[in-house]
Amino acid sequence: MGQSVADRLAEAATEWLHREVRVNLWGYSAEASDANPDNLLRHYYTGTRPAIGYPSLPDQSLIFETDRLLDYESCGITVTENGAMIPAASTTGIMIGYSGSRYFLVGAIDDSQKKDYARRRGMATDAIKKFLP
Repeated sequence: MGQSVADRLAEAATEWLHREVRVNLWGYSAEASDANPDNLLRHYYTGTRPAIGYPSLPDQSLIFETDRLLDYESCGITVTENGAMIPAASTTGIMIGYSGSRYFLVGAIDDSQKKDYARRRGMATDAIKKFLP
């Protein structure tokens, strides 16, 4: 029960922060649709916020890159060797303000694609397979 509450609070905090960025910091989305909770649940607003490890950004190894930038330890977050964040209700995403951005799913990735991706990331193919579903 505690984990479920923590997950919901993390999601709510992320939604709140994304709205603050859209409306008050970047100021590109002072849309009236933001006032309607149903519109928020349906993502009827400008921009997206894909999270690392989720279907539109499945490479869990990107957690290590963001850790180098953000220093998770200073926030009380640790990262396992597999890229999992502890506490488990932690997440990292990217806020994209482009009006044409849409959520999408990365489908099945075959071995040749993994090999090419690993080369472009500067990683061994076996290492990248550990982080991609």
